[in-house]
Amino acid sequence: MPPNGSNASQCTPMDPMHPNAPQCAAAKRSRESAVPLPEETPVREVAPSGKRVGMRLVSWNVAGLRAWLRKGGLKWVQDAAPDVLCLQETKCGAESVPPEVRDLQALPHQYWASPEGKPGYSGVGLLCRCEPLRVTYGIDDPEHDPSARVLTAEFPSFFVVCAYVPNAGRGLTRLQPRLRFDAAFLSYLSRLDAIKPVALGGDLNVAHTELDLRHPSANRRSPGFTDEERRGMDAILAAGFLDAFRVMYPALPHAYTFWTYLGGARERNVGWRLDYFLISERLRPALCDCKIRPRVMGSDHCPVELYLAL
Repeated sequence: MPPNGSNASQCTPMDPMHPNAPQCAAAKRSRESAVPLPEETPVREVAPSGKRVGMRLVSWNVAGLRAWLRKGGLKWVQDAAPDVLCLQETKCGAESVPPEVRDLQALPHQYWASPEGKPGYSGVGLLCRCEPLRVTYGIDDPEHDPSARVLTAEFPSFFVVCAYVPNAGRGLTRLQPRLRFDAAFLSYLSRLDAIKPVALGGDLNVAHTELDLRHPSANRRSPGFTDEERRGMDAILAAGFLDAFRVMYPALPHAYTFWTYLGGARERNVGWRLDYFLISERLRPALCDCKIRPRVMGSDHCPVELYLAL
């Protein structure tokens, strides 16, 4: 779920999530210059350890699995051929997964979660080329686990966590539950990391720094860019995790993963970086690359890829 603006008294193209955006965008978009999408660069296939890529992971908020299929998202996944695919906002339960996805021969081990009593809301999926040692659902927290926002697959050398972090809501009405989730999620990740390294892929619903959204000054109290949510990301990184994309591209501007459908935001690259791969620090020697794919269509989010020498 994208962030939403909270100040209905203002009308400005600087905040594409603003509640008044439909009325504002047409009048003001011509005054806002477009910026280009980052140039595509070759994947770095060798890690600092000297080893070559051995595992490719993809994370994608599909904004509804059926809609994503209609928009051609599956074709890109088939061409990308990931070893692990993390999907968020699937909006369907396991029993409703379309056969085109269920029958993917390259990703036969599939795990799906949807909220209790809300099969068309939220939801995550984790699809694997090789069968994990174990798959768990949730974060061992009774407040948040019914929302079905986290799946974890254990492999011999690391954990893969697929997460769809809750949104703070229009007017920040759900900020406090969001912050409680952040605290519980960090505790969960730390417990995993004490066992073996972790690769977390998902829509974390926060733009961590000013570099991660087009108009930071207009969004200081917008969901996804509050100081409180950004401190939640700070806490994860301080606990021993790395933002894989920023390790590889620390100063790359205008690298976003979400664009509202309103006002031609994607064409003008007025976006937010909400989707991440975070990795345990001890996976740094295995990190070959992390790529954002803003030209890939299928959702209002784009896929993110992680390349590891494992």
